Amino acid sequence: MGPLAEELGMLNEWEIVWRDRYEWLQQAGYTLRPRYHPGWKPSWKEPRKGPKRIYFAYEDGVEIMVPQIMDAVRTSDGSIVVLKEIRKSVHPFEIEIGRYFSTPPVSSDARNHCCPILDVLQDPGDPDIEFVVMPLLRLFNDPPFVTVGEVMEFLRQAFEGLQFMHEHHVAHRDCGALNVMMDSRPILPNNFHPQAPYRNLNGQGFVKAYTRTAHPVRYYFTDFGISRKYSADNPNPMEVPIFGGDKSVPEHLEDPLRHRNPFRTDVYYLGSLMRTRFLQVYTNLTVLEPLVARMTQADPDKRPTMDEVVASFGDILSKMSWLQLRTRLVWRRDGFFMNVIKGVYQLSARTIPHMLMGRKALPTPQAALGWSESAIPPS
Repeated sequence: MGPLAEELGMLNEWEIVWRDRYEWLQQAGYTLRPRYHPGWKPSWKEPRKGPKRIYFAYEDGVEIMVPQIMDAVRTSDGSIVVLKEIRKSVHPFEIEIGRYFSTPPVSSDARNHCCPILDVLQDPGDPDIEFVVMPLLRLFNDPPFVTVGEVMEFLRQAFEGLQFMHEHHVAHRDCGALNVMMDSRPILPNNFHPQAPYRNLNGQGFVKAYTRTAHPVRYYFTDFGISRKYSADNPNPMEVPIFGGDKSVPEHLEDPLRHRNPFRTDVYYLGSLMRTRFLQVYTNLTVLEPLVARMTQADPDKRPTMDEVVASFGDILSKMSWLQLRTRLVWRRDGFFMNVIKGVYQLSARTIPHMLMGRKALPTPQAALGWSESAIPPS
């Protein structure tokens, strides 16, 4: 085995920084995976019987995906959490806004869909760095939605959550698809590997999820790095745009130096999410097209406010029958025969059993799960 192969799977420069914080984090109550223990020895290099597998087939061969994001086990209760490194000189408001939405009475409001901050740690070697501790969440559309009702419930929560933020005079400024997550514990009771979401927690095998209809989930907005909280006396704040993950914002492309209202841009971001993740993917969500068109208008002043979005969406939802909500989502990529197969399976294995068990067509979770309690669905 050559020297390059010997190095494959070893700690990279980002990971060495985390390894050097292993003992400090452990004293703070958070244990990193065995890969980051100072005395770690790669398991794939150990003598063993059977065929030798490539390094990333082993749990301790899974590398971190983002340098500033690390997973850990909270030693007080064994729950998996996420640590995020924040430089206060770069993102001076992120922790402040996160704490605001994580503190009662704001945190106890059912309409609050901001990812909670569980803890904040000051780096012992750099006063500019703090670490926020958050629950382990998963991208909102992974696994994919199955029914129209599941999509409508997601949108209901997303609209409710952004409206709540705006009512508290906070503009997210980057509420695109990458910053909307879900608490997947109800549909993945055995959890998933934080750095390889398609794999089981132990790194072996692939995750198998329940449907959202069977076990409703709650959705959250994350990453307040470029968010801002404005004065209640300033309902129309104007700022130079900050580019988020979605680069299609018309006002940003027209004049990136012109002051704009970030609340109107938030509305665009959600409308763009609906267009790219739903309307362009499925054929049977045309009922949402007029609302998406309004939310993504080129002139930000013509876009509805979140109060108006919520009202319009409520009107759309109130006119949908239970049959429409239970309808299977039809992928644009599927042909006739694939649709027949999926339709038969959906009806026999999901729709009829869901109806017989009294599961709602609009799968609204009863309450937010705590971050110390078990989320394993009842049998």
